[in-house]
Amino acid sequence: MDKVLRLLGMRYATAALMLVAVAALYGAATFSRPGGASEKGRTAPVAHAVMVCPGHEGGRLAVQSLSQKGGGRVDMTPTRGGSPVASMATAGQSWEKDTKSGQDSYTLRATGAIAAGLEAEQTTHRGGGPDRGLAGARCATPGTDLWFMSPGPDSADDLDLYLTNVDGQRASVNLSALSGEGPLDTPEGQAILVEPYTTRIVRIGDSAEGLGDIVQSAAALTLRVQTTSGRVAASVRARIGKKKGIEWLPQSPRPAASVVVPGVPGGDGQRRLLVSVPGEADARIKVQVITPGGAFAPQGQDVLDAPAKTVTAVPLTGALSGKAAAVRLVADRPVIAGFAATRGADVAYGTATAPLTASAPGVAADNRFDSSLILTAPFGAATVRIVTMNAAGKGAPQDVAIEAGRTVEAELTAPGEGGTSYAAVITPKPGSGPVYASRVLGKGKGDDYLFTVLPITPAPMTFHLPDTADSQTALTPG
Repeated sequence: MDKVLRLLGMRYATAALMLVAVAALYGAATFSRPGGASEKGRTAPVAHAVMVCPGHEGGRLAVQSLSQKGGGRVDMTPTRGGSPVASMATAGQSWEKDTKSGQDSYTLRATGAIAAGLEAEQTTHRGGGPDRGLAGARCATPGTDLWFMSPGPDSADDLDLYLTNVDGQRASVNLSALSGEGPLDTPEGQAILVEPYTTRIVRIGDSAEGLGDIVQSAAALTLRVQTTSGRVAASVRARIGKKKGIEWLPQSPRPAASVVVPGVPGGDGQRRLLVSVPGEADARIKVQVITPGGAFAPQGQDVLDAPAKTVTAVPLTGALSGKAAAVRLVADRPVIAGFAATRGADVAYGTATAPLTASAPGVAADNRFDSSLILTAPFGAATVRIVTMNAAGKGAPQDVAIEAGRTVEAELTAPGEGGTSYAAVITPKPGSGPVYASRVLGKGKGDDYLFTVLPITPAPMTFHLPDTADSQTALTPG
């Protein structure tokens, strides 16, 4: 009996000690528990920027910085390393350079105040040959979850995904896709390795890493590029067919329930709205087109029922009657949206964008040939100031008024004589409603017309910083 009592006493004592220890830990946790950062936080000016111009196919690289106080430095170098092909140290500077086909991608790095609002663009013009066409791309920022609306291999001869790793650690990429028939479930396209400071070209539908044969019959795709380690900058180039047009595809924003797709160009040819529903449930989507004459729901297309995990194409040619427009979508599920346009001997693609505001202007870095802006104010009247500039100086400001619920097309004029390219800065005036914009670059007439569309995104001027607190979450900017 004594042994039993001693054993029970030891057990109770052990339990008591454990309770004391837990209480001590709880007390310590009470005093050291993170306070949680405030959601309000503050904004800070952008002081660093990294962008990748896909290069390889050749073309013109153009960089434009905004005029503002503060210094800094911008260097454009081959991604694999080497001497800078361009450097800038003064805000408000422009730079351009023509590169040859087959050369490496280029990485732009900026530090200091000059990084805020910096824009870089690559455009390619081929007047003849199998790759005849005009193509433009905003130089891509690295990320971990990227989306593209794209033609499928069934409607394009070549569809190439360019993956660039700008960091010193290896990146691993998983690629997935949705089509008009549904998700393209395949074990292929997984764990694609991209070595530091290199670009890897993945040919969609032509290799296992490009999702293999399963995508061959797809006419339209939603491509999703996700990294499991590291980050990559991604660009997609489409060659529709011999002498039928080329284009770099704009990166789409993440899925959202309300989106505006600006810059559907006017003129001849076909126009199609592309809508993707990446979630598990079908979506009901209200469709509204916004033209120079006003906003209206296309007859018989005012509501679109789109199946989950598919891409749905909606013809817009009849509804637009050759007019420039934007398309507004309001859905009961997050969606991705863009458009495909054909005209003359070329193709162009657009995507939804965030709006421009007085504090977040837009920049188109490379304008030449016939350049125009398609500006839409869906929710309230706006006045936009357009300033063109290049190395020779600035042009006279141009103010463009946009009525609420209307689209306006504004021609761009070079700031001086000569054939050099120029940049355009698009700034809604204070008190204006949000403005959605795209730039159309065109050359030629009739069946020889070539064009490209560049959706204009807000220039990154600031980023969000949460209020400081004794919290690990306060270490990561929002």
